[in-house]
Order: sequence, then structure tokens, then C-alpha cells
Amino acid sequence: MAPDSRPIALAPPHRLYTFAAWAVAAIVVLGFAKTYYLKAVFGTPTLSPMLHLHGLVMSLWFGLFVVQTRLVAVRRLDLHRQLGMLGAFLAVAVLVIGTMTAINAARLGRSPGPPPLIFLVVPLGDMVAFGTLVGTGLWLRARGDYHKRLMLLSCVGILAAAIARIPLDAIAKAGPLAYFGLTDLAVIGCAIYDRRRTGRLHPAFLWGGLFVILSHWLRLALAGTGLWMSFATWVTR
Repeated sequence: MAPDSRPIALAPPHRLYTFAAWAVAAIVVLGFAKTYYLKAVFGTPTLSPMLHLHGLVMSLWFGLFVVQTRLVAVRRLDLHRQLGMLGAFLAVAVLVIGTMTAINAARLGRSPGPPPLIFLVVPLGDMVAFGTLVGTGLWLRARGDYHKRLMLLSCVGILAAAIARIPLDAIAKAGPLAYFGLTDLAVIGCAIYDRRRTGRLHPAFLWGGLFVILSHWLRLALAGTGLWMSFATWVTR
């Protein structure tokens, strides 16, 4: 019998993005359920207008990411591009409001566990990583293979704040090692899945993934140092 010469079937290219979009949304809801999405059930303190605005903008961003991945999956690229303009404005709102909210929370002494000025390195670092990845992804929007991977990393790479708020003792005890470590595993998992599907490690996952991971460990090295504490004290005055 002649050997089977049929090509090996690959998983649909949109599967990674669809699954990741829903997984990211689920982690965000889980992390912020007690203090935002289901706060009426848990009876947590009333939120300020800024926190409500921050929650709304971030929810819209992750919701838009889910919608955009589905539009690509069903080949509605025309609508995907039209919504991309909304996404660009929403990304700016995420950056501005996210930065203001993080600084205000530290000023008021709020954090999911670590001292507020030390924890401030997490959300501010996330905003730097998010802005860099989204900005590069939008700049390379004509190169779809780069664009979709960078936009995925922009969402996966900022999960640390949500993971930090998941009500598990193991996460609370491990602190930033858990927030960043689990986020890094998600980034690596996306890259591995993509490599197995395509047969190569795409440069967007290589360099974008390294950027996210190194930003986490740089923040761990920086948090608590005199340099960081001076900056955090200054920015929260």
C-alpha cells in the first residue's frame, strides 16, 4: 500500500484566539467578581466614579477583543476593521484611565495584599506593556500575522492584576511571583500552541512574549527598592 500522502490537518488558525479571548475574559471576571461584577452579592464597599469608569472601560476592551476574534473567525474582516477604529480609541482610554486609577488606589492605600506603593509597580507596568503591544499591533495592522499575535499578547500580558484578586490562598501567599508567574505561563502557552500549529515560533510571540515576561521580572527586581519607592511616593502625592 502506498504511504498516505495527504497533508496533516492543522487546527483552525482562529482557535487559539477564540479560546484565549474567552479565557482572558473569564479570568478578568473571576478576579474582579467580588469587587466589581458581583459586588452587590458580596456586599463590598461602594466604588468611586473613577473605579466604575475604569471597570467599564476595561470590560469594554476585553469584550471587544472577544468580538474581534469571532469576526475574524467568521471572516467578517470588513466589520473587524471598522471596529478596529473604536478599539484604537478604547485602548487610549484604557491607558489613561488605568494609569489614573492605579495611582489613585495607591494614594488611598488600596491593594490586593502587598503594600500599596509596592503593588503600584504591577498596574503601572501593565499599562506600559499594554500600550507598547497595542501600539505596535496597530502600527502593524496591515501585517495580519503580527497584528493578531500582538493584540493577543496585549490582553494576556496584563492579567496579573486580575490574577492577584482571585480569592485563592496560594495566590495570596505567593504574591507577585504568582501573579506574574501564571501570566507568564499563559504567554508561553499561547506561543507553544501557535508553534505547534504553524511549525515555527513567530517573531511576534518571540519578541512580544519576551517583552512581557522580562517586564514582569524587571518589576519584581524594582519593586521595594529605594528608587521605586521614591517614584511611587512622588507620583501618589
